[in-house]
Amino acid sequence: MSEAVEGEPVMRVLLTGFEPFDGEAVNPSWEAVRALQGWQLPALAGQHGPAQVHARRMPCVFGAALQALDAALAELQPSLVIAVGQAGGRSAFTPERVAINIDDGRICDNAGCQPIDVPVVAGAPAAYFSSLPVKRIVQAVRAAGLPAELSNTAGTFVCNHLFYGLMHRLAQPEAQRRGMRGGFIHIPYLPEQAARLPGPPPAMALADVMAALRLAVQASLLPGADLQASGGALH
Repeated sequence: MSEAVEGEPVMRVLLTGFEPFDGEAVNPSWEAVRALQGWQLPALAGQHGPAQVHARRMPCVFGAALQALDAALAELQPSLVIAVGQAGGRSAFTPERVAINIDDGRICDNAGCQPIDVPVVAGAPAAYFSSLPVKRIVQAVRAAGLPAELSNTAGTFVCNHLFYGLMHRLAQPEAQRRGMRGGFIHIPYLPEQAARLPGPPPAMALADVMAALRLAVQASLLPGADLQASGGALH
């Protein structure tokens, strides 16, 4: 969906991040996403029109996350949706390739729920692929000097739950007719989080995450198919 700003149609881009979970005081996904609220991208002739980012925070709760997503989709009717989540222990900005239809919590969510082997959507396909140009995003982020790699698993916690729910919604006829695109990106801890943990685990500065997200939005607005480049893994 687009809206008129000073007579020019503007595409809406929905970025979502999660509230803190598992005892953390912050969640880097929400910190990065909310910092991009209102960011406007100019039109690129022959590629895409102007676009504006709208940020929304998702609860780290099975079920409630999809309710919040539905509310944001109904409110904004965006052309592009990129959901973002924390993946502590990862060292790179990682677009996710595939969402699977399973909830299997290693820990409880923020409501104390821990579903085990429950489908996200009963009777729906086993998996959906992201409709983001995931390899183009990785290439763009790496070209900017930031670490990025393609991920083939979004886990089985609330991140995958939201990712699968998003892709199931985008697979419906109305979303298909509108050409909506969407997917999920995992990001590492912030340095201040990693500093409190043994190891410490890898981290990425907030400014770098924001820069990578801007590149991801730009790459996702470009027309055409994704790059044909290796993004496979041996394990």
